[in-house]
Amino acid sequence: MPIRNATARWQGNLTEGSGTIKTGKGGIQGNYSFKSRFEEGEGTNPEELIAAAHSGCFSMAFAKALSDAGFTPTSVETVAKVHLDKTDAGMTVTRIDLETQGDVPGVDEGTFQKIAEDAKANCPISRLLSPGAEITLSAKLA
Repeated sequence: MPIRNATARWQGNLTEGSGTIKTGKGGIQGNYSFKSRFEEGEGTNPEELIAAAHSGCFSMAFAKALSDAGFTPTSVETVAKVHLDKTDAGMTVTRIDLETQGDVPGVDEGTFQKIAEDAKANCPISRLLSPGAEITLSAKLA
């Protein structure tokens, strides 16, 4: 399997400095700053990139699990909300809320929910993040 990479460059001190983040092949790149990370400033931040990775991974894992169970999804759309909180250990990602909606012909609600929970447990990014952060899931059948 390929090894994926990204780069970040930070210039200056924490509160007045600024930086850039770029994925290895340049598909995602953006500026970030203290304000974009800890306030509501312009630009991106590491937590948004975690949210993008998690929502993308979960959507693919859920689509695969649905297909493997015999239900080909028309679409799966997921929002990941990453909570960055101040703890005794310092700033910490404490929780990620996955909110997904699937348009899946022929599946019943119970089966849909079970497959969603299994996908959450087996998504590679969920497996990476779950030891350190609570991951919640709200799954809606369109």
